[in-house]
Amino acid sequence: MSDTRLPVLFVSELVVLPGMVVSLELDESSRAAVDAARAGSESRVLVAPRLEDRYASYGVIASVERVGRSSGGSPAAVLKAEQRGRIGSGVTGPGAALWVEVEPVQDRVTDHARELAEEYKRLVVAVLQRREAWQVIDSVHQMTDPSAIADAAGYAPYLSSDRKRELLEEPDVESRLERLIAWTRDHLAEAELTDKIGEDVREGMERSQREFLLRQQLAAIRKELGEGEPGSPGGPEDYRARVDAADVPDAVRAALLREVDKLERSSDQSPETAWIRTWLDTVLELPWQVTTDDSTDVVAARAVLDADHHGLDEVKERIVEYLAVRARRAERGLQVVGGRGSGAVILLAGPPGVGKTSLGESVARALGRTFVRVALGGVRDEAEIRGHRRTYVGALPGRIVRAVKEAGSRNPVVLLDEVDKVGADYRGDPAAALLEVLDPAQNHTFRDHYLELDLDLSDVLFIATANVVEQIPQALLDRMELVTLDGYTEDDKVAIARDFLLPRQLERAALTGEEVSVSDAALREMAASYTREAGVRQMERLLAKALRKAATRLATGAERVDIDVADLRDLVGRPRFTPEVHERTSVPGVATGLAVTGLGGDVLFIEASAHDGPAGLTLTGQLGEVMKESAQIALTFVRSHAAELGVDPTVLDRAIHVHVPAGAVPKDGPSAGVTMVTALTSLATGRPVRSEVGMTGEVTLNGRVLPIGGVKQKLLAAQRAGLTEVFLPQRNEPDLDEVPAEVREAVTVHLVGDVLDVVRGALSTASTAAVAA
Repeated sequence: MSDTRLPVLFVSELVVLPGMVVSLELDESSRAAVDAARAGSESRVLVAPRLEDRYASYGVIASVERVGRSSGGSPAAVLKAEQRGRIGSGVTGPGAALWVEVEPVQDRVTDHARELAEEYKRLVVAVLQRREAWQVIDSVHQMTDPSAIADAAGYAPYLSSDRKRELLEEPDVESRLERLIAWTRDHLAEAELTDKIGEDVREGMERSQREFLLRQQLAAIRKELGEGEPGSPGGPEDYRARVDAADVPDAVRAALLREVDKLERSSDQSPETAWIRTWLDTVLELPWQVTTDDSTDVVAARAVLDADHHGLDEVKERIVEYLAVRARRAERGLQVVGGRGSGAVILLAGPPGVGKTSLGESVARALGRTFVRVALGGVRDEAEIRGHRRTYVGALPGRIVRAVKEAGSRNPVVLLDEVDKVGADYRGDPAAALLEVLDPAQNHTFRDHYLELDLDLSDVLFIATANVVEQIPQALLDRMELVTLDGYTEDDKVAIARDFLLPRQLERAALTGEEVSVSDAALREMAASYTREAGVRQMERLLAKALRKAATRLATGAERVDIDVADLRDLVGRPRFTPEVHERTSVPGVATGLAVTGLGGDVLFIEASAHDGPAGLTLTGQLGEVMKESAQIALTFVRSHAAELGVDPTVLDRAIHVHVPAGAVPKDGPSAGVTMVTALTSLATGRPVRSEVGMTGEVTLNGRVLPIGGVKQKLLAAQRAGLTEVFLPQRNEPDLDEVPAEVREAVTVHLVGDVLDVVRGALSTASTAAVAA
């Protein structure tokens, strides 16, 4: 078709596509275009979009069907769009209208275009079905021309004017259909998502309305049944009644009533309501005024302690003293000890397996109090002691408050287990929080972060346990009364095994004394050759193993099993510990020292050797700084007092190597000073150290022997190792009062103030070739 001259009718908001019939209100310019079109024979006009930034390149050729007035009285015209046209250059024409040359666009329909048209029809039908426009769906089904199907998008309300303008300016049918398919798919996906969100919101609103209605009905039913009266469970009136009936201090009652007032003003849907209820329940369940009566029979209390534990006289005496004072005040009608400064805090320190933890339960039984154990091993959060603030989700009171609540009385026995294993990190230092708990001068007003109320802990008997006292902060240690449990002698272990361990293991193995017996000699052999510990845990394991083997023999035909020394090898294996001091000290340069670890006392061998090379000192064995300095001091002393020690001064001007087995165990402390002096003197003189001698003590550059700690544990270790003589510092003489009599009889103690006395008494008279030879 050749170019056609047509007047232009510009539209601003509406985009007209071929096949559309539209009604337009006419302004002055558009009226001129319609009048010019009607003056011609075909009454046709070019409808083009009015653009702000450019002239339109495409429009639609439309016929003027009718001209009249709109319902508002304005001039209007009905146009029927027929064909897309490409706008050319402007031309002259009659009237006041703008005339242009128009090239009609012929649509090229392909098979692919027909396929795209069918796909688009399915999408359009899906959109119309959501709107329930059934008549329009029938019209769409009747359309077959791909171009007409694409241009029908001019009626689509979900397409913007910009997108419709893109369709107008796209002459290719396939491109128009591809764009329409993509846009329509996006619209369907968005509509489905919108419908789903709307449905969820509607369901949520309906559920909330339904719950509200049901709650109102439930409240009405409860009121009819009389359950909605004041004091109904869970209601503010119920809490107010519980507060009025509770036996609590006045300050606590005032705080409870304030929270009940808040609960009455809060709605049931408020999250604060749940927090208030939890706090009220916690505070009301605490035993603010509930106490248990202490047993006043001192003899019976001591009998309970003796029945549960062998030995441990010091801690038993301390508990009996505490009970005797309270009983005496009660007899004389004096006020029961309580309040500021009246609390008792005892620290039981000693190696594992000596009965520290189980002693807490015995103390509670002896006093007639409830017992609660609080495990502190590995605790690193300060809130575990003081509690969390109520503002945090899931806040709870601290372990101390929970222990008192669990006990059900304000004067229980609380065992703080493994207090030396408490650590600090970014959440605070639990040991610092324990300062207030374990201070008798402060704990009558202990304030937990969760409760925010003063809780009186002065009547609580705190018993703390620890393995290593040095790991407890000094400020915390100062608040506790230290009672040291240094381990058991061999006789103690035999007695404990016979009276406590053996009956318990017989019961666990379902055996009786008529079926299995264990001789005292076998128990003594277990304690001496199979275990090397301060406590009795390993010994109990050996007994359990032996009894399991005995049960097996009984099950296979034996009538009775009697366990003696000769039977131990078959039941529990070979002895693990044999005397080795004589072998280790048979060569010069080796001395036997005594040390204390977290597991109790132990013997410590110091080995010194010399070889050709530049003069110097090499130290091995994972030694700490203090122990390294002790070795330097010992070498300096031996060199400076060579004449008094009978050593040639040139003997030690060689490379000296000091080693402390076992090399994998860290060691530190000054108490090996005298042992190092003795080992170096032995090396230089060629005189071995007597195998039956052990020693301990810190040495100075002038040869003075300074006091050390752990005397009882070291002497117990000396007895276990088979030593018969031990050199101790003179100033440790008062510590010998704590050593059991059987140990003092088995081990001869030499108290010395000068290291020369140690060397003279420890070295043998026999001499081998000196190191200088």
